[in-house]
Amino acid sequence: MGARVRGYALAPDVPSLSALLDIGRDIDAIHADVRDADALGRAMRGFRPDIVLHLAAQSLVRASYADPIGTYSTNVMGTANLLEAVRACDSVRAVVVVTSDKCYENREWLWGYREDEPMGGYDPYSSSKGCAELLVSSWRRSYFAAPGRPGGACRLASARAGNVIGGGDWSRDRLVPDILKAFEDHRPVRIRFPNAIRPWQHVLEPLRGYLLLAERLFTHGSAFAEGWNFGPDADCERTVSDIADRLCRLWGEGAAWEMDEGSQPHEARLLKLDSAKARARLEWLPWWTIDDTLAAIASWHRAYLDGCSVRDVTLAQIAGYQPKPQPERRETLLVHA
Repeated sequence: MGARVRGYALAPDVPSLSALLDIGRDIDAIHADVRDADALGRAMRGFRPDIVLHLAAQSLVRASYADPIGTYSTNVMGTANLLEAVRACDSVRAVVVVTSDKCYENREWLWGYREDEPMGGYDPYSSSKGCAELLVSSWRRSYFAAPGRPGGACRLASARAGNVIGGGDWSRDRLVPDILKAFEDHRPVRIRFPNAIRPWQHVLEPLRGYLLLAERLFTHGSAFAEGWNFGPDADCERTVSDIADRLCRLWGEGAAWEMDEGSQPHEARLLKLDSAKARARLEWLPWWTIDDTLAAIASWHRAYLDGCSVRDVTLAQIAGYQPKPQPERRETLLVHA
């Protein structure tokens, strides 16, 4: 799109998608921690960005049970540090803070959560994301919509996506990476909650939404400075077992799963998002079905195992990410004589 980009993140684990992509060829990459307010402020002032996308997080539910303090310090105070760094940098016009669909107080309703539903969270991860949303709301009203105050010319929005999946994810205790690792090792994957329902979506879907939102914030200002859901169509709201079954079929011989009978920490069994606002006001619609998404993931991972260029495979999938042509609609007229 022609932008100059600076990335700011922890040093990557191994394997790492950013390392395999040789992302330093495309962007200026800094390895540092969002909890280091001084380093973050220096990086912001040194680059003087027009637009900031904040996606840094401790992003795993089970890891949040093991390290709740680290989860809150990254997801809440890291977000506060980011917004304070923005306030001290007068070049920034638009900020999109990405949280999670788990930021809502989940009552396990059959319908999707709208942007004005109460924030909450049972586990430390979900709670930290609800806290981050409350923090964003406070900074928006206190600073980013206040003429004459530092940051007053900037517009701030938050974005909440569904269960985001795609090639190049090696996170522990996430369904799709766990399934693919088991396939690699020629063993059945152990599934904790096969009947849990999640809004699955390929990573390219919400990323397109974040870019659209950032553009509207930049061009239209405060009219878009609020919370936004980016969730999939109902076709992609599937049980964990359905996702596992579909990936087993795509992978082929030897792919299987079994029930994990061990005791598990609490995880929500049902979660859906209502993204009607993004569809109406941003004209954002999901482009891929669940079959498109899972086929892309299986294809990406097989190419990685076969030693293909990850950069080439990834760029090809981005290039192939396009809306499907809609069937021609023909009007008919019945005339009574």
